[in-house]
Amino acid sequence: MVLALLAALFIAPAAAQDEDRWDGADDLPVNPLDCPMAEGEMMEEEGEEEMMDMPEYDGGVAQNAPDKAGQDIVLVDIPKLIGIGYFDATALGAQQAAEELGTVTVTTDGPTEANIDDQITFIENYLAQGVDGVLFAANDPVAISPVLRRALESGVHVVGYDANSEPDARTWFVNQAEFNGIGKAMIDALAEEKGEDASFGIVTSTFTTPNQARWIAEMWAYASKCHPEMTWLETLEAQEDAVLSFDQATVLLNKYGEDIDGIFGMTSVATPSSADAVTQAGLCGEVAVIGLATPNAMKPYVESDCVKSVVLWNPIDLGYAAVYVMRAVVDGTFQPGDASVSAGRLGDLAVVNGSEVLLGPPFIFNKDNINDFDF
Repeated sequence: MVLALLAALFIAPAAAQDEDRWDGADDLPVNPLDCPMAEGEMMEEEGEEEMMDMPEYDGGVAQNAPDKAGQDIVLVDIPKLIGIGYFDATALGAQQAAEELGTVTVTTDGPTEANIDDQITFIENYLAQGVDGVLFAANDPVAISPVLRRALESGVHVVGYDANSEPDARTWFVNQAEFNGIGKAMIDALAEEKGEDASFGIVTSTFTTPNQARWIAEMWAYASKCHPEMTWLETLEAQEDAVLSFDQATVLLNKYGEDIDGIFGMTSVATPSSADAVTQAGLCGEVAVIGLATPNAMKPYVESDCVKSVVLWNPIDLGYAAVYVMRAVVDGTFQPGDASVSAGRLGDLAVVNGSEVLLGPPFIFNKDNINDFDF
């Protein structure tokens, strides 16, 4: 079992790869998730591997916090900014959880622009007013940490979601998706839409953007492990520019012609621009577009059937989970060393990476559900 796991961490690239293709190579190890199970296949082996990966807790702890187990608590939720659909959705989830629990009052407030100085001021003001817990989505993981540490030192519980701080500045962070989870969701979506031998290109931001590099590296590792007949044609940079993203997708379509089955967009700009390029080229149905994007940007292409799958996560569930995690921390039912936490309608959520709670696999927006979201 150990040898098999180590082999997975350093798996060789798929046989069909081109030496010139950029693959997210950042010299970090990859950890591709298990391949889709065949019908009737048992899950015991997967469970054993997850237990072997359990890391040590590396978060902080509220000092001398008052015992409010089971009692009413007051929380403040300070996202990166307010007034945009994404954080309206996380706030809605937080309110849903508070209503279900019946003992939680949560107020979402924050700057109207993604400014770390303003976000810190909001947190300071609410700490001065007196709250039992702070929920946050950081504009800057380092700059926000001192004020969060002060909160912990004063006995206020701190839980992050969406965008992390330094680990010791909060108790837990609700992680919406891991890199290998995104990689698996993207590649599996292409396999489902265009087959196990699909050929594809990628439009990303830059070759130095950390998140995109990790997602692409995990996509390569997962494709090599689980869909080895796929052909990775080329990865192109587009600087998160809509015009350049459209042009780069067009380059892929023109260069590879009938040999390209799909384009992955790695940013919320590249994905709709790639879908636009495929639409204008009259190739909807011939070339799949799959990518990371927000629902509102992709609705025209999903509704026209040009795009089948948009990969992200459900921000309503993210805010909902953060409140449940906070309630469990205050109650003392979720402590360092635990392997999971109960989160209402979401069930038990697993602990990963020391002090992070994993929301679950990425959420797939499609024609059946995309109009349920507005962000």
